[in-house]
Amino acid sequence: MPAYVFDHMHLYRPDPVKTADFYQKIFGAKIISKGEIGNGRVVVNLDLNGITLLINTPANDSVKMGLAHFGLRTDNLDDAVKELKAKGVPFTQEITDIRPGFRISFFTAPEGMTVELQEGG
Repeated sequence: MPAYVFDHMHLYRPDPVKTADFYQKIFGAKIISKGEIGNGRVVVNLDLNGITLLINTPANDSVKMGLAHFGLRTDNLDDAVKELKAKGVPFTQEITDIRPGFRISFFTAPEGMTVELQEGG
């Protein structure tokens, strides 16, 4: 059975910098990175005592603000996807190579919660 560990929470917010400032000032989070991701959209990655918060504005207005998804890292994405599909878990994105050594896939948990599975870093 593949191993799973919590990796990150991804938030969609109208003003990622303002949201990041809140987590920095109130909880002492530290900026990991900040940059533009196209079309004037900004992404801020924070470290909140070992928890990674990814904060950005969604690509279009049809996406709800709030928790976009949470991420789980696994040591074997192929086996994890195969195992979860065998258990009836519905996938919304098949395995995708993001860059060398980093692959992701998405599934839907109960009540519409999106979960990202990732391998590598």
